[in-house]
Amino acid sequence: MNKTLKRILLVGVIGVLIGGSYAAYIYFMPHRDVQNIEAFVEIEASQLVDEYLTDVISANEKYLDSEGESKVIIVKGVIKSIDTDQNNQIVALLKSNNDELGVSCTFTAESNQNASSLKVGDNLKVKGVVRSGAEYDEDLELYEDAIIEKCDVVK
Repeated sequence: MNKTLKRILLVGVIGVLIGGSYAAYIYFMPHRDVQNIEAFVEIEASQLVDEYLTDVISANEKYLDSEGESKVIIVKGVIKSIDTDQNNQIVALLKSNNDELGVSCTFTAESNQNASSLKVGDNLKVKGVVRSGAEYDEDLELYEDAIIEKCDVVK
């Protein structure tokens, strides 16, 4: 084997080792424990929806940190509907002032038990993180709910 081929092979092996190490680091990194972090704000579902519909940039500046990760918030509202997603996680939709919109709150596998007794019409207070804000999709001509994930019931 000539020297050039050996160098290319060595660089390739080093690249694979670095890439594999980084992937393992990301995979095994501990997840953020949302329920043990103090909430940034307690807000009504209607207010969260209105803030995103009024000015998405301002709302993102308020609810996202400098690295783009959502701050932990508490959202209050009346349950409009309750469903289960493809991961068997409970999803409660909180009403807003706009009848077409609400805040979709997705519970975790660990917090499903705390949400199992919820009923439509109940007042609910949940702690979680913002995944996306409410918005109007002009192409589809419909509103999209705000989405909060990693939720748990606040007592």
